[in-house]
Amino acid sequence: MADAIEWTNAGPDDIVWRYPDNRIRWGSQLIVMENQAAIFYRDGKALDTFLAGRHKLTTSSMPGLVGWLQKKVKGDVFEATCIFLSRGQFQGKFGGRGQTSDLAPLMFHGNFWARVKEPKIFTNEVVGNQSAFTTKKVNDFLRSFMNERIIDEFAHFDLQAVFTQLDETSLKVKTQVRMNFERIGLELVDLKFEGMDTSEKYRERLFWLRTGGVGGDDLRRAEMVEGSAESLGRSPGAGFGAGMGMGAAIGDAMRGDEKGGTTPAGAKFCSNCGTALEGAKFCPNCGQKVG
Repeated sequence: MADAIEWTNAGPDDIVWRYPDNRIRWGSQLIVMENQAAIFYRDGKALDTFLAGRHKLTTSSMPGLVGWLQKKVKGDVFEATCIFLSRGQFQGKFGGRGQTSDLAPLMFHGNFWARVKEPKIFTNEVVGNQSAFTTKKVNDFLRSFMNERIIDEFAHFDLQAVFTQLDETSLKVKTQVRMNFERIGLELVDLKFEGMDTSEKYRERLFWLRTGGVGGDDLRRAEMVEGSAESLGRSPGAGFGAGMGMGAAIGDAMRGDEKGGTTPAGAKFCSNCGTALEGAKFCPNCGQKVG
């Protein structure tokens, strides 16, 4: 049993560390660094919380533990788990596969940034409840936690809305994740999607059907949309930019259907994303040079 309890080798990516000895001597010095918190945990419950500073462990400084022991403290040793938490910002990754409201498959991945806001809640809900006493286990839990919330929220939108209303849908996803993070003692600093895609079947078939008929000018619009879908499939990671380009092409085609308009004879379209060029030397949507 050491007389000084501290987390001395914490790295910038570390979130949690458990002090290896559960037998702690009364009168020991607890040293908590800046951007750390120390929690004493026993039998599934976080008891006393200590923030930055040097603390002497006595019955007066640990009312939660003493109360839990019903003030029947004997000898100079007590048993409890001391958990250190980083309160600095950390980065995590997420990625998964779900379905939209029209049962289209949706694959996504990205990064998030968060920090521990309520150490006692985080210890109860994540560290203790999930037996996540290491940074790896915390990261594994948070990745699964994120994926479930993102899948649940995207299930409220159809595939076209996901790709053509990205700002709105991603904001709603972020809001739901932030609310759920607060419930487990975390603050969501930011969340960014790095890539999103659907299956080839839905790129070609679902968006083709969204644009309407298959004759004359409708066929040209359908071919334009199909070209956009193929472009999305070829792009590395099928990121948001590609999805937005496809959505713009779909929107243009659908607006032509709604107005009963036709595509002008000799009209040119970008070979990469299908956007109407209107005499431009570079595509206004994706920047492709017009050959």
